[in-house]
Amino acid sequence: MKNIAILASGSGTNAENIIRYFAKSDFIRVAVILSNKRDAGVHERAKSLNIPSFTFSNAEFKEGAIVLNKLAEYNIDFIVSAGFLSMISPVIIGAYRDRIINIHPALLPKFGGKGMYGHYVHEAVIAAKEMKTGITIHYVNERYDEGAVIFQATCPVSPEDRVRDIEKKVHELEYEYYPQAIEKLLNKYQE
Repeated sequence: MKNIAILASGSGTNAENIIRYFAKSDFIRVAVILSNKRDAGVHERAKSLNIPSFTFSNAEFKEGAIVLNKLAEYNIDFIVSAGFLSMISPVIIGAYRDRIINIHPALLPKFGGKGMYGHYVHEAVIAAKEMKTGITIHYVNERYDEGAVIFQATCPVSPEDRVRDIEKKVHELEYEYYPQAIEKLLNKYQE
């Protein structure tokens, strides 16, 4: 059994989708959710799905040791960032090198980096008059959105699209492809 920890800062829709996807798996299990926001909606989703969740301060995430202890407590093999808005500590990255992934709501390397999340990304896509956008699943390293790309999927952007239209298209891609990418990566580690 491979145990996943999900890092989340927001409402937790992607986390819930991932949990539901692996709920009947004999090989992959979401073991715990870690957040840097006590009032994040992901905690309620975790509770309703019987997944333990914990909150750590940004300082604790930055320092890393207490978070690593929690990951060890749950025998975590792989970390999935799903709407986690803080930089992950180099200490954690070092302990889980090439075993931490993130999903970004654009086609990296465009529209990535510090401050590029949520509606800010979609606003930038509209301002640049892009004809397509999408998602990028990538490894996490010590720099925002610069880890090696694992997978990308695209969707069209029409001139009349607004932020909420693009957000809806991108969420559909996230829900479809993120769990599949996690499964493929973890199956690769089993080989």
